[in-house]
Amino acid sequence: MTGEEIVALSKRHTIFEWAVQGTVDPIPVARAEGIYFWTPEGKRFIDLNSQLMCVNIGHGDTRVIEAMHRQAEALCYVTPGGMATESRARLGAKLAEITPGDINVFFFTNGGAESIENAIKIARAFTGRPKIVSRYRSYHGATAAALAATGEPRAWMQPPMPGFVHVVDWYHGVQREEDSADDALQRLEEVIQLEGPPTIAAIMLESVTGTNGILIPPDGYMQGVRALCDRYGILMIADEVMSGFGRTGKWFAIEHWGVVPDLMTMAKGLTSAYVPLGAVGMRQAIADAFRDKPFPGGLTYSSHAVACAAALATLAVYEEDRLIDRARERGVLMRRLLEDLAARHPSVGAVRSIGLFGLIELVRNRRTREPMAPFGGTSPEMAALGTFFRQEGLFTFVRWNSFFTNPPLCISEAELREAFAIIDRGVTITDKAVET
Repeated sequence: MTGEEIVALSKRHTIFEWAVQGTVDPIPVARAEGIYFWTPEGKRFIDLNSQLMCVNIGHGDTRVIEAMHRQAEALCYVTPGGMATESRARLGAKLAEITPGDINVFFFTNGGAESIENAIKIARAFTGRPKIVSRYRSYHGATAAALAATGEPRAWMQPPMPGFVHVVDWYHGVQREEDSADDALQRLEEVIQLEGPPTIAAIMLESVTGTNGILIPPDGYMQGVRALCDRYGILMIADEVMSGFGRTGKWFAIEHWGVVPDLMTMAKGLTSAYVPLGAVGMRQAIADAFRDKPFPGGLTYSSHAVACAAALATLAVYEEDRLIDRARERGVLMRRLLEDLAARHPSVGAVRSIGLFGLIELVRNRRTREPMAPFGGTSPEMAALGTFFRQEGLFTFVRWNSFFTNPPLCISEAELREAFAIIDRGVTITDKAVET
């Protein structure tokens, strides 16, 4: 099919997520390899966002594809409740090896939002408490409880659900070097006290906030959250769906602060999105609580044999190609490239990155911090920038007044510089809107 035919048929018979359907203009994609994908007509794009921050090992790795093929030939599916497969057994053992502390037991889901849903259910079942505390400027998924825990405009699309409480964190429109964890932790403890510690099952937070700005916690914040959870008997849930599996230069972002959460959600980079798979990791004491009472969850495709085989092969690629180290090393270069853009372009108000997890914020005025687009909205300049990137063959998310730099971890120095050369040309568009 031609690209035009693919788009027309897809728009006629399918729904595109989070979009006004009449305005959708999707890119038709025929194939992908490494950091690139191509339209049916052969136009090449640099995938600077790893699609949805998930294709961490790059597209088309034959080691993963062949592992899926072998598993599919032998066995595709068995019921997860009463049967076990080798790929399921080996994946659980491997994850226990690489996850922090005594996170030793895993419940496998179909993706990130389902991991969040089940982490919430586990926390409530384990503690007997109803409330979940999460942060504004967070995104945890599009299913009911995951969206209720989310603290950004997409959560406005459903009525509020009881049992969810939001708090503000350290970020006040621009992250500063002098930002301290103390104020945020004081606000969090005040909310805990006002809500009633005996009513709170868990505090859930992205280890590094992803969609809402690549917000990197100041030193002491994660340690402080862990201490508050311990003080009040509250579970700590680390959402690693986006930041996990090497994205920040460690297996999991929470490791940057030496903290072991009680529950940890994961997906995306677990299989690099070759097939859907998520997981909830739990500390041994939590898993032990379900030895004598029913576990409160179940999914038809939990522990799917082909997905588990894909995950095992993906984890092997991370190790064989040293992609965790590579993300850390390439992240140093990306940070320099981001800072160079900030130094030369007046519309670049802030840059943030950790490993290969990065973002550029655009402003109309560096002194007042007026964003190039309003919170939750867009502007002609941001729309023009997005159009430019598409014309130049660069794929990334342009959202509100920001855009992301989250390439596959296999990206080379030359490929990263090629992508930033396009960005360099593109932000001249937004420079023209800066107030002098």
